[in-house]
Amino acid sequence: MNNKKVIPIFFAVDDYYIPFLAVGLQSLVEHSSEEYEYLIKILNTNVSEENKKRIKKYEKENINIEFVDLNYYIKKVKDKLYTRDYYTKTTYFRLFLPELYPQYDKVLYLDSDIIILEDIANLYNIDIGDNLVGAIPDDIIQNGKELQEYVEKVVGVATYKKYFNAGIIVMNLDELRKFKFQEKFLHLLETIKFPVAQDQDYLNRICKGRVKYIDNSWDVMPAPGRNKKDEELRLIHYNLTYKPWRRDDVPYKEFFWKYANKTDFFEEIQKMKESYTEAERFKDMETEKDLINLAIQESECVGDDRVDKKSLISENNIEKSKDRLEILEKIEKLELEGKFDVDAENDPPTIILTPDKVDYLKEKTTSKLKTKVANAVAQNFANELLKKKKLIIKEVRGIENLEGVKTGGIITCNHFNPFDSFTVEMVFNRTEVGKKKKLYKIIREGNYTNFPGFYGFLFRNCNTLPLSSNTKTMEKLLKAIKKILENKDFILIYPEQSMWWNYKKPKPLKDGAFKFAVKNDVPIIPIFITMEESKIIGEDGFPVMEYFVNIEKPIYKNKELTDRENINQMRDKNFAIWKEIYEEFYDIPLKYTTLTGK
Repeated sequence: MNNKKVIPIFFAVDDYYIPFLAVGLQSLVEHSSEEYEYLIKILNTNVSEENKKRIKKYEKENINIEFVDLNYYIKKVKDKLYTRDYYTKTTYFRLFLPELYPQYDKVLYLDSDIIILEDIANLYNIDIGDNLVGAIPDDIIQNGKELQEYVEKVVGVATYKKYFNAGIIVMNLDELRKFKFQEKFLHLLETIKFPVAQDQDYLNRICKGRVKYIDNSWDVMPAPGRNKKDEELRLIHYNLTYKPWRRDDVPYKEFFWKYANKTDFFEEIQKMKESYTEAERFKDMETEKDLINLAIQESECVGDDRVDKKSLISENNIEKSKDRLEILEKIEKLELEGKFDVDAENDPPTIILTPDKVDYLKEKTTSKLKTKVANAVAQNFANELLKKKKLIIKEVRGIENLEGVKTGGIITCNHFNPFDSFTVEMVFNRTEVGKKKKLYKIIREGNYTNFPGFYGFLFRNCNTLPLSSNTKTMEKLLKAIKKILENKDFILIYPEQSMWWNYKKPKPLKDGAFKFAVKNDVPIIPIFITMEESKIIGEDGFPVMEYFVNIEKPIYKNKELTDRENINQMRDKNFAIWKEIYEEFYDIPLKYTTLTGK
């Protein structure tokens, strides 16, 4: 055994990732060769003794597994190690290998979310010369324009085609020590923060020009749209959010489950997948979008002292909009007078909407075409708002409450910004319900009949349901609402009846939304959006607000009550829910300045 060539292999995990490490080890062991001795070292800071024992079962005569506790070492630099989202500080462990293991000149580092389909010794045996690392171009970067710009402008690689993934690397420890890699890495930690890919960005920055590029069959990532033939696969890397234990739409998932089924962790992993909620899946999607937006923001900062003058502007440099200041004064006055249902904005005068001027259900061919175009335009517009940080959805809570509604329903929401409807719609569209059903929006009569320009086009065509002061038109609207709800679609209504810009309190509610719910026997789904100031200053001189979307449990009517009693109890319960969210989030009791005592 002592005459066999040694293959040193390093992993870095925490307790959560132990089951997936087991799956990767299962595939490694099955493809190992008696010709080699595999020394597997698992770097960690918090793996339980029970899990260590379960992993040690993979040892064989020529496969040795050792858990290496790095608590003592990581304490030296832990305050410098930046992490975000699902990353942990274990991701940095690979960067300390040259100094931690002076006895090795060359090692393999592997992420634990992998499946190995060929003897891993074949990867180790690739001659990387005097290069610092042998690595594979990152498949995610090769297919994403925004990330390509980021790695070239911010990280500093010559071309995105040479930006490599750090999850599968052959490390030339001898050359890394000569190069004083760790000293340079710790220096960069003090001077530059790479928030997008963190340790991977540092590796690419420091090692550029001294990388041996390896065939991408050794680091195949299963993002949608990428497919290799089975015979072309050597190693599958379930990177980012493309995890078979979370999602069904992951290419090459059959390889993961094949090896998972052979481990002691199979049932445990199955339960993880079964218990993975729609809210968590939504968060995964948001994480991907946040990654892209962060890369864009970082790219825009380059060349201007890392400050994006379009958005990260000192509050003192922009004079606050006089129009906004006047609106805030008007809101204060309206609250004082108890006129909660009066709009604070200076909207155009209302033109009466007659029945012949509206096609609520888009039954005409021209209406269908306009709606299709308008919805596409609105989606692009909303994406731009997110990209430019003019709209920031910080967190979505309780998405499972919306997912559980199978009958269609009335969604209520507080109204404090022209873009809050985009917020609700974007959240709705990213749910499983939203992929199958439509969301209609009740809007003011004047916004439909007389709002000018781009926003007027959206008001008239984006699945909107305008109210009307014309009796015949209202009859037509009620019939449309009935049909929409019978089709199990959803309708967004602002029961406060007015928009007060950046007003945080819930206002007294009108009956309309609750009448529709009672009459059509559908639930109310209360949404209350809370907000905090971001560090970004908008064009009006005020901080852009970060939104926290709170989706609460549906409110159903009580069959034993009359319609009027149901309207009252659903309205009052909706308000009580909003009030509770307000008081808990802002940690203050709900009080109004109104002199009327409301």
